[in-house]
Amino acid sequence: MTPPPTLAAIGPQDLSGRVQKLQSILDVAKQMAAERNMDNLLPLIAQHASRVASADRCSIFILDRERNELWSKVAQGTTREIRLPVGSGIAGTVAQSGTVINIEDAYQDERFNRSFDTESGYRTRTILAVPMRDANGEVTGVIQALNKDVGTFTAEDEELLLALGGQAASAVENALLHKEIKDLFEGFVQASVVAIEQRDPTTAGHSGRVASLTLELARATQRLSTGPYAGTRFTPDQEQEIRYASLLHDFGKVGVREPVLVKADKLYPHELDALRARFQLARKDRELQSLRRRLEVARARGASALAELEREEEPALLASLKELDEVMEFILACNRPTVLAQGGFERLSGLSKLGFSDAYGNAQPLLTEKEVKVLSIPRGSLSQEERLEIESHVTHTYKFLSEIPWTRDLRRVPEIAWAHHEKLNGKGYPRAIPGGEIPVQSKMMAISDIYDALTASDRPYKKAVPHQKALEILDSESRSGQIDTELLKVFMEADVPGKVCSK
Repeated sequence: MTPPPTLAAIGPQDLSGRVQKLQSILDVAKQMAAERNMDNLLPLIAQHASRVASADRCSIFILDRERNELWSKVAQGTTREIRLPVGSGIAGTVAQSGTVINIEDAYQDERFNRSFDTESGYRTRTILAVPMRDANGEVTGVIQALNKDVGTFTAEDEELLLALGGQAASAVENALLHKEIKDLFEGFVQASVVAIEQRDPTTAGHSGRVASLTLELARATQRLSTGPYAGTRFTPDQEQEIRYASLLHDFGKVGVREPVLVKADKLYPHELDALRARFQLARKDRELQSLRRRLEVARARGASALAELEREEEPALLASLKELDEVMEFILACNRPTVLAQGGFERLSGLSKLGFSDAYGNAQPLLTEKEVKVLSIPRGSLSQEERLEIESHVTHTYKFLSEIPWTRDLRRVPEIAWAHHEKLNGKGYPRAIPGGEIPVQSKMMAISDIYDALTASDRPYKKAVPHQKALEILDSESRSGQIDTELLKVFMEADVPGKVCSK
């Protein structure tokens, strides 16, 4: 190893070269501080380390304290990940001891692993390995330079590479911290999606599909060269913002009562059970009344008159019981979340006049006023009050997401999710804001949300709508001023659903 030259011994040309290397370290320090992606950062460090040390190539090893290993994806020209125990080989020794290793002839050093050269066909001659130390002086990794361009690595190379290693250690620490934060957010979002789907299993997968559709639509929109959305661009962080908003757009459903959330028919199961029990009592009541009439005739006129009464009473009883069965079938049909047939409302109102006598002889209605009202819901399974409760999930979503300390890059997640049920004509919910105030990301999500709700095959209260029919319904909604016509055009022409399905 050549000792560092004194200032007096450094010529103007050498001094200029050293200044350039120091300037290079400052420049790369700025670049590293701005780079938060580890896959981009490590090659950047390797590239500048090679330049500073005048080396043919460099390897960057990061210390994994949990496994007590060094790992690298940027090592000796290979892209595969390499792992080696701390204390093993040259880099492992530097990580363990925290000291610099400068080797003038690699093949004369027993710590050198020749297998890397054998695999790659590379010939290693000189090696300089220095520790990367963080602000606390702890070793966080190793920079290993190979093959000095002229001669062997000098003390000046060690000094410069150590300086670069300090900057690199801080940058790597920041990148790892950034990744941990991103992983934390990702884990939280995924856990929230699981919570949503466990609360409402009938919509399992909906949030993920809406996120995929919305992201694909956003990317297709960025390819436009004409029209009102030409020039629309989203950074990677903004695309992540769209993804998170889409994944969490229905999280507020955790604030909606579960019976309302999963209501498949107009009557709740316990209400239908009570109605069925009432009809069974009505059947028994009619049978009992028929038997009483027969008994009274037998008592008054004798057993000889009973046979004649039987010929009248039995058909009448069967007809009466058949009427009850037909009424029950009609009620079951009304209970399904379909559009009520013409005349159905009037018939339901008439059925409210049917009754029976309970065990105490008191008159009871077959259908209560509340049941008639619920069964008369013209479309779907929800009453107006229940629909408002379901719609409140958007407000719950916004309030929940607003409590999260989102990073600056993701700060619009609550706003985007909040507006996914708003309409361009100002008739959406929960705020009924006009189209000009709706974020474009929310407009995209609205199209994706409607499409997936129409085509989903896992809803117990409706059949899946075919792809083409779903597009026709979306087109109808765009023509009525509810969703964005231009974005729907991109959705259809770019075949967003097809591309998502093919991935």
